[in-house]
Formats: sequence, C-alpha cells, structure tokens
Amino acid sequence: MEHVIELENVTKSYDRFRVSDVSLKIKKGFVTGIIGSNGAGKSTMIKMILNLMQPDSGMVRIFGEEYTQHEKSIKDRIGFVFSKDVLYDELTLLAQKKLIAPCYTRWEDALFYQYCDMFKLPLKQKLKTFSKGMKIKATLAIALSHHAELFIMDEPTAGLDPVFRREILDILQDIMLDGEKSIVLSTHIMSDLSSIADYITYVRQGNIIFSKEIHDIQDNYVVVRGGLDLLDSDIEKFFLSIKKTASSFEGLASNRKAVEEIFEAETIIEKASLGEIMYYMEGGHCDVAIN
Repeated sequence: MEHVIELENVTKSYDRFRVSDVSLKIKKGFVTGIIGSNGAGKSTMIKMILNLMQPDSGMVRIFGEEYTQHEKSIKDRIGFVFSKDVLYDELTLLAQKKLIAPCYTRWEDALFYQYCDMFKLPLKQKLKTFSKGMKIKATLAIALSHHAELFIMDEPTAGLDPVFRREILDILQDIMLDGEKSIVLSTHIMSDLSSIADYITYVRQGNIIFSKEIHDIQDNYVVVRGGLDLLDSDIEKFFLSIKKTASSFEGLASNRKAVEEIFEAETIIEKASLGEIMYYMEGGHCDVAIN
C-alpha cells in the first residue's frame, strides 16, 4: 500500500463555502503538512478524511478502504490530535484511559503508562488542571497506545510556547523512525513544517494549489526583487504573483533556474519560505506564523 489517504474528485458545499473537485494522495511513511489561510478548507478536508463529514460527491479511501464498508477497522488505525480539547476535563487521565481503551482492538496498557511516564503526565489529576501542552501530550499518548498507523493533527502546536512546540515536534519525529507510520499535520506555524514535513499540500479557497515534496519547494520557489524596467508581459508570465511600486517589483516564482537565467545579476533572488509563498499567493494577506 503506497498511499494511506486518497481523495478522488471530492466536493463538499455548505454555508456558502465549497471544496471543489479535490484529488489528493498522501504517501505512507511520511509527514504531510497541510497549509492554507483560515477558511481555506483545511479542516473540511480533515473532517472528510476522518469521516466526521461526508463529501457530496467523490471518493475517500483510507488504507485503501472506504468508510462505507470499513469504518471501524479504519478508525482503529487512526490517532488524532486537535488544538481544541477532545478529552473530558472533569475526568482524570486514568479515568479517560478506562473510557477510551475498550474502543480499540490493539490497545496496550503498558504502552500507555510508558508514554505517560515519558511525557510526565499525572494519571490521577483532572484534565482541566492540565496545561495546553500537557493535553496535547495526553492525546498523543492515547494515540500511540493503540498502535495508530496514521496520525491526523489539526493545529497541534497552536498556542504552545517555542520550547513546548519543539518538544512536541521531537516526539513526532520519534514516531516516524520505524518508517511505518504516517502523519498529516495542518498548521499555521510554517517553521514547524519546515523542520518536520516531507510533503506540503497548499489549500486555498477550497482548492489544492499544489502538493509537492518540501525539497522541491525549497529548491525552486524564490522571491525576486528588482527594478520595474526589467519587466515586460513575457517575463511576467514566469511569476505566480507580482507586487509593483512606482519603480520596483517583487514577485514569487516557482522555477529558480529559469528566473536566474532571465535576470542574471540584475535582481535579488532569494529562497521563498512557506510563509512567503502563502503571502504572495494570497495577494499579500496571510494569517500564518512564519516563526
């Protein structure tokens, strides 16, 4: 099985919003980052991947299977971590475990206690007393304890301080060491993705703009700055987005080699970060955190 997630011509319309004819394949054994501004359709896609929302048309396959026939076995293999609280605040972590464990066929108590010890999580303390970072670790411990193969994460590091974020990312990197697990990570924090993601899928206004290896993006996407006199209608075709002033321009291009050949030494050409790519593609309005 090469792909853990397959969306084929998926469409979903509601509340004056539409995910339009989306097709996407996510490879097994890699971290795929999903980026896009608020309201772009990221959460809608994730909800359809988890069968929390059904598409109006198109096909969703997880582990090569469809939810219509295999929902229980599919969800048995998925672990999810959301920025919003999904655990019961009035329960202790131990009581939460007793509630959740019977839902999974491969739950392993010893593994749960091992991760709670590793993450320094108090078993007999109510979850409402946990910090946000501790709650993220608790949901990770639960996902790891039932041997999840696919981790779906929606803004897992949002609101965490840089030290806690780094710790969570280190945990995610450890999860991937055996090459058998896959992570889909939606976030506004571009630096998190730059350090962990293998693939990036960019969603805008309900459409997938691109889905590429991060090394391809890092090697080829550039920001170009120069004098306005260097532009003409043919050259502008090489840019995905251009901003102009009275005397200069700056633009985003996805073919570094071609741009370097056109402009030689007459412009400043710099590697584009994920945040800059979104900024230019969104017309200069973007709600991501670059750092």
